[in-house]
Amino acid sequence: MQTLLNTLYVSTQMAYLHLDNDTLRVEVERQTRLRVPLHHLGGVVLFGNVLVSPALIHRLADEGKSLVLLTENGRFKARMEGPVSGNILLRQAQHACAADQAFTLTIARAFVAGKIRNARQVLLRAAREAKDEGDRAHLTRRADDLAAALRTLPAAGDLDTVRGVEGEAARQYFAGLNLVLRPESRAVFAMDGRSRRPPRDRINALLSFLYAMLMNDCRSAVEAVGLDPQLGFLHAVRPGRAALALDLMEEFRAQADRLALTLINRGQLQAGDFTEHEGGAVTLADAGRKTVIVAWQEKKREELAHPLLQQAVAIGLLPLLQARFLARTVRREMASYLPFLSR
Repeated sequence: MQTLLNTLYVSTQMAYLHLDNDTLRVEVERQTRLRVPLHHLGGVVLFGNVLVSPALIHRLADEGKSLVLLTENGRFKARMEGPVSGNILLRQAQHACAADQAFTLTIARAFVAGKIRNARQVLLRAAREAKDEGDRAHLTRRADDLAAALRTLPAAGDLDTVRGVEGEAARQYFAGLNLVLRPESRAVFAMDGRSRRPPRDRINALLSFLYAMLMNDCRSAVEAVGLDPQLGFLHAVRPGRAALALDLMEEFRAQADRLALTLINRGQLQAGDFTEHEGGAVTLADAGRKTVIVAWQEKKREELAHPLLQQAVAIGLLPLLQARFLARTVRREMASYLPFLSR
């Protein structure tokens, strides 16, 4: 089993990262804030205006560790890494599979099925824990709607239909998400559907930030096993778009959603952890970002039972494991791709 290496997230503006022998050192206003041995790191993610020394950039590239640049609010800007690794034969097989309409349709259905099933588990758990009978009934109805969507997937005969099923299921899911929040949190964190670029409310801002970190983890996983992150099956291929990483990400969105809801319900995030901008956009403030980053790292260290491996696995390793299953499916070593299903 591969060791879960840490991802270093740096969100403090004007922080300076540089190399100190075999250690990465983070300075803020010329004061050392953190030292991390490089062998403990799998990658570095920077939010906003963070400085990096050329020596550190070269060392990360030499050791195959990624350096990812995001905006202060988590939007992807760039990714730097060493030479592309992986088996060219695997990538050739991936391109052949992408040209096979039957294969593409089957695997796209699997990605969507994993997403819908895991989202349904979020609603079912909330329904079991709901104290208000009306909330419980509403959440159960939404979960039933997602079950109905799952039943329609096998009959979806083309990608547009599969995407339509996914889109409607997502609409139903987000329509019920407010009721997963504790009643005392709903006024502050009311959600009117999913909104992006920009997020229009606090919970959407939180989800977008978490999804950005999840996306980085999924892209790293896809590249680690040697697949081409640009060539997906469910998501359309577009220049500069990591379509396969987006495909893999779908089954893990519920993990990010659960963390977002937990942070709100436990009071770890408050209204003051967000900034409202002119025009209606909402973003996480600096303190809020730090809270989310710490919680995300802790979440990735938690272990759960993997249904296929039948052993405990750190949550942070799940994208890598699923990327390996995906590679085996592309090589036709597995009959079909099986998404990770949470409980």
